[in-house]
This record gives sequence, C-alpha cells and structure tokens, in this order.
Amino acid sequence: MKKILSLKYVVVSILILLGIWQLAFWLSDYSSALFPSPLMAIEALFEMIEDGTLIASIAASMYRFVIGYGLSVITAVFLGLILGSLPKVFKYVNPSLQLLRPISPTAWMPFVVLLFGIGDLPAIVIIFIAAFFPVLLSTVSAVNKIDDMYFRVADNFGIRQPQLMWKVIFPAAFPQIANAVHLALGSAWIFLVAGEMVGAQSGLGFQIIDARNNIRADILLATILVIGLIGLLLDFLIGLLEKRILKAWGGEQ
Repeated sequence: MKKILSLKYVVVSILILLGIWQLAFWLSDYSSALFPSPLMAIEALFEMIEDGTLIASIAASMYRFVIGYGLSVITAVFLGLILGSLPKVFKYVNPSLQLLRPISPTAWMPFVVLLFGIGDLPAIVIIFIAAFFPVLLSTVSAVNKIDDMYFRVADNFGIRQPQLMWKVIFPAAFPQIANAVHLALGSAWIFLVAGEMVGAQSGLGFQIIDARNNIRADILLATILVIGLIGLLLDFLIGLLEKRILKAWGGEQ
C-alpha cells in the first residue's frame, strides 16, 4: 500500500511539472523550435528510441557511471574506515582534503582531458572525484562518532583487527555512510552528464551537446527528461538497497 501511495505522489508530481511546462509553452513568445512543448519532446523521445540513439546513449552513460561511482564509493569507504580509526593520522591528512574538497570536479576537466584524452576515462574520473570526498569525509565522521560501548563490548569478546573493522566499526558507522553514499549518487550523476558534455563522444551528456549543435531543442529537452528520470530511478534503487541492509543489521524494523 505504501509503495502504491509513493508511486501516486511521483506520478502526480511529474504531471504537475509537465503541466507547468505546457503552460509556459502556451504563454511564451519563443518559437517552438527553441522552446518545444512537452508533446514535441515526447515525440522526439520516441524518435530517439526508434533510431536506437537513446538506448546507446543510456548504455554508454550507465557504463561510465557504474564504474566511476562504484570505484569511488569503495575507495572512499575503505580509506574513510582506516583514517577514522587513526585520528592522529587524519589530522595531517584532513587539511589537504579540505583544500581539494571545494574544487568543482568540472574544474579538473581540462587537466583530465589532457592526461587521458577523449573517451570513457575522463567522464569516469570526474564521477570518481564528485563522489569521493563526500563519502570519505562522512565515513571518517561516522567512525569518530561510534559509541565507545561498542569497542568495550568488542574488547570483552576478544575481537581484534581486522575483525573489529568489519564486525563492529563498519556496521556501527553504516547508517551515516549509507546516507553519504546516497547523497553522493546525485552529485555523481550530475557530473557524469557534465563530463560527457566535454570529454566524450557518446552518452546522454554528449547527446545534449549534439542536439544543441543541430538546433534540436525537442531532442535536447527529451534527453534532459530522460536524465532526470534515470536519476530518480537510481535514487529509488539505492534507497531500497540501503533500507534492506539496515533491516538485515537490525537498524530498521
């Protein structure tokens, strides 16, 4: 029942958004070639489906996203658990992290393209950077906030490293880590598109640039709509995975 209600909210919200878009189209003085209606964008969407460009673009983007985001999360969580367990070491590392963290991933794009050229790798690197710092710093924070009671109980049972890390520290810190991983997914998906607009010859980001160059605003808006829907689906899936893991570990009933 809850899933049905949630789906209802999603459908109604999207319909309201489309309604606002249609109203703006009616009230706008712009040519339909520059600002198409929702119907024109949907027709362009079916056109991309029929000629295969949409499936190819989604496949290319998801390939880059899964590799970049997956490697980033695994690396950030692993390093975060280690640095969180070594607070004296983290004091020396933290200033450098705080220096690099505010730099937008797209600021690295010219340098990344010079190093790796055009293709999959620049977009993967940008995704990696976008997700890395939030997950790393949240993991360190989560480890530092673990109640000392967990460590006292572990000591009483004779649990030592590396079992302490995987049986006590990681499960105790997981709720905050999961939240960071969830939030980082949105950032990674955003910067995937940005990376593909500069450093790729395929994918949804490239599709936007190609539509702009060919003055196909209908395809451009249809691609933007697809990007949003995929982002919504990814957010739902990672939220579902998070809930299942928390339930398995007794964090949610």
